[in-house]
Amino acid sequence: MNPTLPPIILASDHAGFILKEAVKIFLQGKGYSIDDVGAHELVPEDDYPVYMATAAMKVAQDLEGTTKAIIFGGSGQGEAMVANRFPGVRATVWYGGTLDIIRLSREHNDANVLSIGARFVTEAEAIQAVELWLTTAFSGEEKHQRRIEEIDSIE
Repeated sequence: MNPTLPPIILASDHAGFILKEAVKIFLQGKGYSIDDVGAHELVPEDDYPVYMATAAMKVAQDLEGTTKAIIFGGSGQGEAMVANRFPGVRATVWYGGTLDIIRLSREHNDANVLSIGARFVTEAEAIQAVELWLTTAFSGEEKHQRRIEEIDSIE
């Protein structure tokens, strides 16, 4: 574990379980501290909201804003919907295609949750996206900071 790297929360349902496990091994190999909030075994009929809410709550409770979460589901859509219900959480969805979405989610929106649609990406693609997402910094540009503050002010 590398104490200079941010802690990473991982969560998945049955559809994202295998990909989550592969990404976990990759991240541990890079020295990240991992908090896997489930699922901890492949259960074909499990429901994603409880896992995603647990991950999002941990991100929302980090007052320093360094904790990030990577969540996995079939499409990533419902998982992000759950995460985005928590104040201060900015979840982005990626289910393959251009990596520009990954980069811009960090540079412009300071996304702190990455929701991956496991049914649409390979393990290699997911690892490439995760690595880019974790190494891309928020630009800090005034217009982007202002917009994030506007998002956070919505009740």
